[in-house]
Amino acid sequence: MIVADRKSLEEILSMIKDYKNIMVLGCKGCVTVCNVGGEKEVSILASALRIARQKEGREINIDTKVIERQCDNEYVAQLKETVGNYEAVVSMACGVGPQFLSEAYREQKFYPAVNTTFFGGAVTHGIWEERCAGCGTCIIHDFDGLCPVARCAKSLLHGPCGGSSKGKCEISKETICIWDSIVSKKMEQGRLNDLLKVRAVKDWRTARDGGPRRSIREELTQ
Repeated sequence: MIVADRKSLEEILSMIKDYKNIMVLGCKGCVTVCNVGGEKEVSILASALRIARQKEGREINIDTKVIERQCDNEYVAQLKETVGNYEAVVSMACGVGPQFLSEAYREQKFYPAVNTTFFGGAVTHGIWEERCAGCGTCIIHDFDGLCPVARCAKSLLHGPCGGSSKGKCEISKETICIWDSIVSKKMEQGRLNDLLKVRAVKDWRTARDGGPRRSIREELTQ
């Protein structure tokens, strides 16, 4: 899933400083799962913004709404009758949400309330970690299901660097060296020779470096 973190209250207040009538719009997708932009978080942000404005002695009207997904025009269209009632809309979806909204409602102003960080999952309650870089050509089958592209700080594909120590990455004592994990798993399975295989240079054209990407399912477009 896409993991995100909410922006600071100060940054959000700065973005909407000129408006008195706004909507805080949440999303029931990934940001709900990572406890950033669901109904509870929308309500908390709205309350925090009201309190902050009261302290400033300035008026503000804030309405809240949460739609199924902000990355789907079917659900974005549900805002057609109400989105124009506000001076601005604060989106609590990932970075895709406010872009879909901006394209659908060109006359409205949309502001992001979160910072989109990575593709990952929950490793324990309240902690999410990156697992995928969305490179477009998955090769984790070569590494027993572990991804050196996303999880190695240098995206090394042919073994660890010289900076790892005791199973940890040199960038942080809290970060495991994914190559240590890959080698350990291969050894446990008696398949260490798998890593002697010569691999072709990775084709990065399918990654973000090749420009904005598009996925087309012909059977669904007919």
